[in-house]
Amino acid sequence: MSILLFLLASASENTAFFDKHYSLLVGICILVATSLLLLVSLMLYRLYERYRRGKFGVKLTSKLVLLFALMGILPGAVIYMVSVQFVSRSIETWFDVRVETALDSGVKLAQSMLETSRTNVTSRATHLSAELAGMSPQEMNTILVSRYRNPETDILATVINSKGKILASSATDPEILAKSLPPSSLLEQMDEPYSAIEGTADNPDTPESEQSKLTIRVIVPINGTDHAYLQLYQPVSENIAANAEALRAAYSEYQIRSVSRSGLQKMYIVTLSLTLLLAIFGATAAAFQLAANLARPLLLLAQGTKAVAEGNLSPRPIVTSTDELGTLTKSFNAMTLQLAEARSQAEKSRSELETAKSYLESVMTNMSAGVIGFDSNFKLTDCNDPASRILKLDLKPFIGTELSQIPGITVFAEKLTKAFTQLAAQQAAGSTDEAFHLQEQIEIPLPSSPQQKDSNQTLLARGSSHTVNGENHYIVVFDDISELISAQRSIAWGEVARRLAHEIKNPLTPIQLAAERLQMKLHNKLENQEAGILKRSTDTIVNQVTAMKQMVDDFRNYAKAPPASLIALDLNALVEEIAHLYANDGAMNIVHPILAQGLPQIMGDATRLRQVIHNLLQNAIDACSEVSDRPDWQPEIEIITEKVHYTDASGKICIAVRLSVRDNGLGFSQEIMSRIFEPYVTTKERGTGLGMAVVKKIIEEHGGRIDLHNRTDIQGADVSILFMQLAQEKDSAA
Repeated sequence: MSILLFLLASASENTAFFDKHYSLLVGICILVATSLLLLVSLMLYRLYERYRRGKFGVKLTSKLVLLFALMGILPGAVIYMVSVQFVSRSIETWFDVRVETALDSGVKLAQSMLETSRTNVTSRATHLSAELAGMSPQEMNTILVSRYRNPETDILATVINSKGKILASSATDPEILAKSLPPSSLLEQMDEPYSAIEGTADNPDTPESEQSKLTIRVIVPINGTDHAYLQLYQPVSENIAANAEALRAAYSEYQIRSVSRSGLQKMYIVTLSLTLLLAIFGATAAAFQLAANLARPLLLLAQGTKAVAEGNLSPRPIVTSTDELGTLTKSFNAMTLQLAEARSQAEKSRSELETAKSYLESVMTNMSAGVIGFDSNFKLTDCNDPASRILKLDLKPFIGTELSQIPGITVFAEKLTKAFTQLAAQQAAGSTDEAFHLQEQIEIPLPSSPQQKDSNQTLLARGSSHTVNGENHYIVVFDDISELISAQRSIAWGEVARRLAHEIKNPLTPIQLAAERLQMKLHNKLENQEAGILKRSTDTIVNQVTAMKQMVDDFRNYAKAPPASLIALDLNALVEEIAHLYANDGAMNIVHPILAQGLPQIMGDATRLRQVIHNLLQNAIDACSEVSDRPDWQPEIEIITEKVHYTDASGKICIAVRLSVRDNGLGFSQEIMSRIFEPYVTTKERGTGLGMAVVKKIIEEHGGRIDLHNRTDIQGADVSILFMQLAQEKDSAA
């Protein structure tokens, strides 16, 4: 670009070069300027696209481009304006009116002198041709030699014909004579006298040393002679010729430049304008490049800062420079490396914490005991799934709620709140350690369903306190020990029954034998009245001994029953068999079997299950026989079998068989509901209280579950047994 501008400026000093190459140079400069304009336009478009897309750093780049472009454009514009004014005024000062007048006068003076000389020579030629008319060539030669062959005159006289042949001449030097001869073309066209001032520069064969010589040539015809012409040839003084030629050349160049003055101004203005455009576009392109180079490290740092804010701590590209920006990027990368290491350590710690938390949650979820946590305001903060299962209530939705505000566990909440409040007061008084512990057995009513509203649940709770952010938080681990207590009671009663049966059975047989012996020995020896008294007394003794034996058998069966032998069993067939037995007692009208079709076989002991069904049916019949306050009432007992689904501890849906015995009798009383499965708990006058205890024990041996409740549709009781060990499951397991 600089070379093009130099050539463009140089062309104004060389007219020939200007005429030949200036347009080409201007075109090349315009092409370069257009290329720079396209480059700048492309850069501006890319910058606009980045701005439209909201690319990071585009504002900084735009500011830097604007600043650098203004730094290059404003000084260039000022220089351009000054240069245009300077060039315009300078060119005007080159062309002065006085100089032009002086040059014009000098040229006219030189022309006047030369014209006077030409007129004199023409006059001589006219007079001489008149003298030579009618003479022979020898006579002409004599006259010419006598007049013009002397040192005082520099005129060369020659007579020639139309063929260019010399007839007479005053010259003695053939070389000079040859130079003075006119062109043959001029002689061929001679119709009238010829007179002219000729310059040897017009002849291309003239040597360079004689380029500035002028001559006066006059040719006139000679009357009386056929095709003869007189030529007077006089060279102009070299000094006068040189001055005249210099004056003519100067005046011609002045006129040329004067005529091209406006064009010269336009040329300079075009040159300056192209220079300005090239400078502007070049400065703008350079501004983009400089802005990119300067903004790159800043943008890298800005992008790195944004990436760090978003969590990306990967190293940024380092600017390879020894200045402050390079040092800054290196420091930034060192900082991000430290942050990455810190985050990696934090992630590792978090992963370990998550693993520990997951392990703890897995332990808490799979443990049988329930765990709940609450803060100093007794608001629930955490719980595990067994806690919801034990309390028969989903506690997850109540996290953040006070324990006393959670429905269904009011008694449990009151017990815990009271116990921990007392311990906290003791801790504040300094009578206990910093961390205190609680262990208490709590009995609460079951809140989950109407069927269990009359039952109680016994929980063994252990709790402790811990400090979180300076506040006391509490954690309680509890378990349902209702079954454990029931089992302990069953074991205790079994031991009592075993010992009592052993102690009672031994004297019963002698007592019965003694009473029968008295009856046999004294029956015929007493009067009728005394014999009747004796018979009644001995019968009473025998009957009571028989009753005592039955009670002892019940004790023995409860205390030491043989283990159940489980085999595949059709429960429907067993129920039908037992129901037919009650037809003999006139109970067929009130016992109604309702049996499901396609019932899967269960794993059971037919003998033990007969005892269970007999016991349940007898209890139902006894409950119906005690109803006396309902007019138009008919007793009704239903024994139902059905296939049901349940969800086990692992969340799997399984199949089970349910046996239900329903009656419309009196139902269970509130006092008996919670203790009905304990030995010796009964409402019958002659009952031993072992029937339901034996039933539960047999069902547990079968891996089943027994539930009882009062009916909600009508008055009466409903005893439900769930058999979960099926024959098909045993076969598939085998």
